[in-house]
Amino acid sequence: MQPDTNNQSSSKLPLGRGVSPFGRVALELSIFFTAIMFLTRIPVPKNINHSSALLQKSARYFSWVGLLVGGIGCAAFFISQLIFSIDLAIAFSILATILITGAFHEDGFADSCDAFGGGWTKEKILTIMKDSRLGTYGVVGLIGILGFKFLLLQQLFSLISLQQFLCVIIAAHALSRLMAVSIMQQYQYVQDIDASKSKPLADRKLTPIELVVLLFGCLLPLLFLPPIFLLAIILMLVVRFFAGRYFYKWIGGYTGDCLGATQQVTELAFYMGIIIIQKIA
Repeated sequence: MQPDTNNQSSSKLPLGRGVSPFGRVALELSIFFTAIMFLTRIPVPKNINHSSALLQKSARYFSWVGLLVGGIGCAAFFISQLIFSIDLAIAFSILATILITGAFHEDGFADSCDAFGGGWTKEKILTIMKDSRLGTYGVVGLIGILGFKFLLLQQLFSLISLQQFLCVIIAAHALSRLMAVSIMQQYQYVQDIDASKSKPLADRKLTPIELVVLLFGCLLPLLFLPPIFLLAIILMLVVRFFAGRYFYKWIGGYTGDCLGATQQVTELAFYMGIIIIQKIA
């Protein structure tokens, strides 16, 4: 369901200067809950509205939502591995993250596969992206990326400790959402904004302070990992770089589906990077 982006007056929280410390904390919580509401199906307090003003500010907390989603996936894995095999525990973990986000990013990846696989012009690509039906490219891409994720996590678990495995999953979810937001910062939104689920985020860049908040959301799980694991971020950046260039080449910028695709592929790039590090270190 789309947020009601026209209801500007529905927000009762002040968004300008001169806000008291208590009001500032309440505002930041509202922005954080708005990010949760936008990216997941996690229930938020009923007083959190669909204000466009709050939604435009919410990208600063996308990495923090990644921490939450990754944490839920880790909890599902940890509980499941006490009862079932590691393979089933990994499957339950992936399923938990899909359910908690409503397959939000997977849907964007599948739509991107359909659009870029079946369209040869900008107009055709954007038209396919708007189609709610899932085509052959989308089905194959979705099966492929989920299978690839399962196999990567399976091998990753055999190479590192349980604690490191859980931290890697949480870090991957936070960092991959950072990569998606970085696409928003570099490129222009190109689809018909009025018809897009990313409308409230398409016309605003984050301020330096907001970028710091976004980056800080990725820090916590990295503190519990060996410093050498940070090299895996390089592979994420490489994948993000080529993804951004690919989107720009074909459509001149990005769409909401492109952001979902970026999140998915850079998450896998982080897992792959850790595996490569473990193999060559």
